[in-house]
Amino acid sequence: MNYEYMKNAQKIQEYVTNMRPAFNKRAVFSDETENYRTPFEPEPGDVVNVRIRTKKNNVDLVYLVYEDKKKVMDLADSRDGFDYYEANIPLGTETVRYYFEIYTGKLNCYYNRMGVVREIDPHYSFGIVPGFKTPEWAKGAVMYQIFVDRFCNGDMSNDVVTGEYCYIDEHVQRVEDWYRWPQSMDVRDFYGGDLQGVWDKLDYLQGLGVDVIYFNPIFVSPSNHKYDSQDYDYIDPHYGKIVSDGGDSLNWGDKDNSHASKYIKRVTDYENLEASNAFFARFVEEVHKRGMKVILDGVFNHCGSFNKWLDRERIYEHQQGYEKGAYITGDSPYRTFFRFHNEYDWPYNQFYDGWWGHDTLPKLNYEDSPMLYEYIMKIARKWVSPPYNVDGWRLDVAADLGHSNEYNHQFWRDFRRNVKEANPEAIILAEHYGEAKSWLQGDQWDTVMNYDAFMEPVTWFLTGMEKHSDEYSEGMFGNSDCFISAMQYHMASFYAPSLMTAMNELSNHDHSRFLTRTNHKVGRVAHLGSEAAEHEINKAVFREAVVMQMTWPGAPTIYYGDEAGLCGFTDPDNRRTYPWGREDRELIQFHKDMIAIHKENRELIEGSLKFLANDYQLLCYGRFTDRAKTVVAVNNSDQTKMVELSVWELGISRSREAHFKQLIVTGDFGYSLIKKIHVCKGGVVRMRVPSHGAMVIRCEVEKNSRNV
Repeated sequence: MNYEYMKNAQKIQEYVTNMRPAFNKRAVFSDETENYRTPFEPEPGDVVNVRIRTKKNNVDLVYLVYEDKKKVMDLADSRDGFDYYEANIPLGTETVRYYFEIYTGKLNCYYNRMGVVREIDPHYSFGIVPGFKTPEWAKGAVMYQIFVDRFCNGDMSNDVVTGEYCYIDEHVQRVEDWYRWPQSMDVRDFYGGDLQGVWDKLDYLQGLGVDVIYFNPIFVSPSNHKYDSQDYDYIDPHYGKIVSDGGDSLNWGDKDNSHASKYIKRVTDYENLEASNAFFARFVEEVHKRGMKVILDGVFNHCGSFNKWLDRERIYEHQQGYEKGAYITGDSPYRTFFRFHNEYDWPYNQFYDGWWGHDTLPKLNYEDSPMLYEYIMKIARKWVSPPYNVDGWRLDVAADLGHSNEYNHQFWRDFRRNVKEANPEAIILAEHYGEAKSWLQGDQWDTVMNYDAFMEPVTWFLTGMEKHSDEYSEGMFGNSDCFISAMQYHMASFYAPSLMTAMNELSNHDHSRFLTRTNHKVGRVAHLGSEAAEHEINKAVFREAVVMQMTWPGAPTIYYGDEAGLCGFTDPDNRRTYPWGREDRELIQFHKDMIAIHKENRELIEGSLKFLANDYQLLCYGRFTDRAKTVVAVNNSDQTKMVELSVWELGISRSREAHFKQLIVTGDFGYSLIKKIHVCKGGVVRMRVPSHGAMVIRCEVEKNSRNV
């Protein structure tokens, strides 16, 4: 009896000794960062080293699968309870997509951007684009978006005068009260913000921690938003310098802009135009001296009906130094810049294509006009070259340009070539909603305004609101599963160079302010009124969002005034003036502190991202490199939560005690920078996260010697 028992026990012991531990899929990790791929932005002909991590002694074989090849990976390193496998990929000129195949015992599985999976979906494969680089300065850069008319009035001599001209059937208006909320037809109301005002506030922006100023359009235009360009060659003198003034405003009831001699003098006189350009060049030089950059907004899909090439308003018709516009005469050199549908209606032909049917936004007709194409390519080069030396373009409605998808892609390839030849360090950043993959192949845009893989998922998770405040969804509010799925899917459309430079915004000029979304009020200012945008807001939820913004891969971008507590429904209400003298100084200081955390910890800029845990109203993730590990826990519920996290997944040894320093904690109480140590034992750390709060903790680890 004892013999049989001992024999069975021996068999069990031998089996346990020889068996491989159960496959630990949470230990498996790779991504496109420099932590797991070098060189990070390779050239054609380079050999790229690709790595993957598994639990130590946990797998039998790992293959790197790319193109039609399947290469056995070598065990290159073992440390802190993990094995690191590597293999090389020799590059040609074409994009390489890859994933991993893992064998352990009778199990075989794959690893891609979704993690460990049983089946391969090409959408989630990793990718390398030979020769695709984005500017180093833009990776993780803190950007600040300025809608110039509403930021600061530094020069009252260039203010638009009430009645100066007519815009969309009514006279423009100079708003005397800086703090007045925007009215329903805000497009023709001017508060007087200008580039001198921005210059006056450069100390403020620098103190906030801003790296890049992104301007909404600043070229000559009749609207306050300036997405209806009148002259791409010049900065609007109302934002720049008016050195030669004169003429008259329109008389009451007169809507004929050919009579608007004051406006005509201001925006067509080359003395004003050249002075404004020279002032802008000096402004950019000052920004560069401070170590910051400038991005301009380029609206190249359409222009405005005031544009000198069309001249529907007859601004340029009798001005010296200007050719006749295509609206004026069929003999205009700009005739082919637009598509006309009535060849016999000149002079003053109003039958032209408007973008989405808007006759104030004539669609530009590139396919039929090599001259237009060359003109815009010249503009693309001009502003990123001396003496202006702007650091990049943000491209408005970039996917709409042209009359076909094929032409659109070819145009942006040519645009990229022109910009990068003029200024290799300039960034090309496009506005785009939805799938942008076909433009992000390394030959067109560098990156995008990140709606799909940042603004929208963050908004739904933290507020349950759609980005215009047009909808509230109980099912999306606090739904971390949906958040993770959306992020995994949409981030897979980016190669790493694009992801690290993506413009991560919480608010902008097209959507409601994030702080307003925290009140869960559905609607717009026309129905709810301006005051409602400030009612029942939750600054604690806003702070959670800022913590995520400053710890997520990409370039965190602040919409002017968000940091000062500005509210607003979707446009025009989101275009309120910066509240100078009425700022929420605690929120400003909070932004300064979070920006400092973002900048001081390199893993938040170039590190890997891994989800650690999630639940209803709870999300925890890590950003990490070999040496530094930062953990972010977000508790969007109204109760304090004790969170237990397996931070060993970030590459921390389970056999040694680790110490995490608390960088910041936020909650309904406000926020605190009080330093506290969180002890990690067995690869696990416990955190008490306040209600409507977030906590950021960090540890540095010693890199052990290789011990294969």
